[in-house]
Amino acid sequence: MAKTRWWKDKFNLFMVIFTYIITFCIFATLMTVILKGFPGIGKALMTKEIQFSIKLSLYTSVISTIFCILIAMPIAYVLARTDIWAKQLISTILDLPLTLPPIVSGVCLLLIFGTTGFGAWLEDIGLGFVFTVKGIIISQVFTNLSFTIRVLKSTILSINPRLDYIARTLGCTPMQAFFKVTLPLSKNGIIAGTVITWARALGAFGAVLMLAGATRLRTETLPISLFLNMSTGDIDAALAVANILIIISVISLFIFNKFGGDFIGDSRVN
Repeated sequence: MAKTRWWKDKFNLFMVIFTYIITFCIFATLMTVILKGFPGIGKALMTKEIQFSIKLSLYTSVISTIFCILIAMPIAYVLARTDIWAKQLISTILDLPLTLPPIVSGVCLLLIFGTTGFGAWLEDIGLGFVFTVKGIIISQVFTNLSFTIRVLKSTILSINPRLDYIARTLGCTPMQAFFKVTLPLSKNGIIAGTVITWARALGAFGAVLMLAGATRLRTETLPISLFLNMSTGDIDAALAVANILIIISVISLFIFNKFGGDFIGDSRVN
């Protein structure tokens, strides 16, 4: 009954109108880019530069997402299920890349891999990260890992820990309980985390620019291509790339909402 009379309350009316205005502003901003750039997508897709950018973006984002999931899962399990020493401090440190400006993350990576003995040693054994495709991947991992850990940690926290204890009383080792109980119940959260991590990796720019540089047909991901085309005044190509990224973001957000919006409810067993 209260919901049907929201318009009679001035405060609620103001809040609703404010919500509509902000939503419209965001929608109008995105539609401006879409309307101006969408007609040029076909032409842009035929160019060697954009094709290279798409292939490189897909390759690096998939590889970095796999690394993020593999690294984040055990860390998320530890943070969600154990009471280790300095747990709050560890959580804070792991969250730092999430709060840092991406360009600062890029500077940190550039210093580590470009000015230290460790970076020189990696270079000597063929693992150079400065101005290379490997640099793109490590930048994407560094900037996205904190987010992936948070998503997977929330997923594991949503699963009743009693299920692990029951599995162990039935003869499972902690590892068996993890793979037979926790992991299957985390399926939706893992899918959601994977998709949104991949989308974020695909759009990584600041850290990638600092570590891998912006070289055409070498380290040119989609965001770098947008930057280079804007810098050289090729607005049509830049808008086409922007549209490609918007389309990917919309699809990724839809998948994330489909799985991520329900994974807590789906995974929890009381």
